[in-house]
Amino acid sequence: MASKQPFTDSDTADEAVRATCDDASTCKRFATSKGYWTDLYAQYFVRQIGERKAPEINRGYYGRVRGMNLLIDAFLKKTQCYCQVVNLGAGLDTTFWRLKDENIMPKKFFEVDFPMIVARKIHHINILLCCGVNLSLVQLSVSLTDGHSLDSDRYCIIGADLRDLPALEEKLKKFQINPELPTLFLSECVLVYMTPEKSSKLLNWVADTFPTAMFINYEQVNMNDRFGQIMIENLQRRQCNLAGVDVCQSLDSQKERFLSAGWESVNALDMMTVYSMLPWEDVARIERLEFLDEKELLHQLLQHYCICWAVKDKLSLGEASI
Repeated sequence: MASKQPFTDSDTADEAVRATCDDASTCKRFATSKGYWTDLYAQYFVRQIGERKAPEINRGYYGRVRGMNLLIDAFLKKTQCYCQVVNLGAGLDTTFWRLKDENIMPKKFFEVDFPMIVARKIHHINILLCCGVNLSLVQLSVSLTDGHSLDSDRYCIIGADLRDLPALEEKLKKFQINPELPTLFLSECVLVYMTPEKSSKLLNWVADTFPTAMFINYEQVNMNDRFGQIMIENLQRRQCNLAGVDVCQSLDSQKERFLSAGWESVNALDMMTVYSMLPWEDVARIERLEFLDEKELLHQLLQHYCICWAVKDKLSLGEASI
């Protein structure tokens, strides 16, 4: 098994993790340019479509986006949008604007990421607003509190390190997060870059602070086989170490991390299963976009990622049925 070096606070380690934000954003931008799904706002944050991505990568991101969106929308429907959303490690994600356009916005949508990434996103937003581009923010009384945070009535971006829980909690309180509201937490390939100890503390804090909550986590799984080791080695060559990969050994280990952190119930599916459960008409549509000669690599990729969702339901909203 490939050696796994612990995550450090060094500039090199954090910069490698920050670079994964650009990787995901450019992949999503390319996939939307090919028509896999519609995202009217990705172009504002990733200007260049970039080099061609392999069809299996595009299909993998399609499954990731569709799977996450189905769970997000189910939570919003269950709470009738009387809730808040916290996207951890949000990067250049555009989910807020999708929800705004579809008129299914929560009471408030929070994004959290490294201050450097947040500063970039806020810079893009400022330029677009100055150019008159409608980002659905002009009616939301935007307030730039500093270069690393932006706040409005319905949308907030916060620069913070998820490993520093006291600072994270302080900033969320500053921007009026309400622990009594049903709260949806999102993370996509975020916890895996934290040590199990750090990610466990984060999950415990969420479970202890928000009595009615759901946490959706998209992440690697089945990482103890040869394909998983190749994934780890490829990232290590970029000085990007998966400090939390020990939790990504199986669906059971993914579920156990939540149960041991105080969550009431948890489900997990690998992306091969998720992909097979998506509406077949739309899957057939996207599979016509590009020819895929050999599906084995796609299947291997899908089998090494999963979506895990955990709930706490003090208000008895029936979240476990999502």
